[in-house]
Amino acid sequence: MKEFDEKEAVKAMRAALTEEASAACSDDELLNIIDIIWDWYDDNGLLDIDAEADDEDVNVDTLTRHVRKMLAKDKMSPVRPEDVEPLVAAELQYEQSLDDF
Repeated sequence: MKEFDEKEAVKAMRAALTEEASAACSDDELLNIIDIIWDWYDDNGLLDIDAEADDEDVNVDTLTRHVRKMLAKDKMSPVRPEDVEPLVAAELQYEQSLDDF
């Protein structure tokens, strides 16, 4: 299995955005979304070593709402609410691609 690479995850996320939306977001903003996703995993026990978590355990709608909620707290975030779903989907797709190796 290939290891998670933040640069590759950010690249995948950028590919899910329009050119304009991508230009508005720094790498740090996208890394913040990755951190929010992984914090949600941790809060929901999906990072526990004994957890047999798989893709079905991730409720994408709930995760997307959580990311939107957390970003809404940051009034300076350039990430538009409508861009959250494709960003979350792209990050999850990147994670799933790691299992292919």
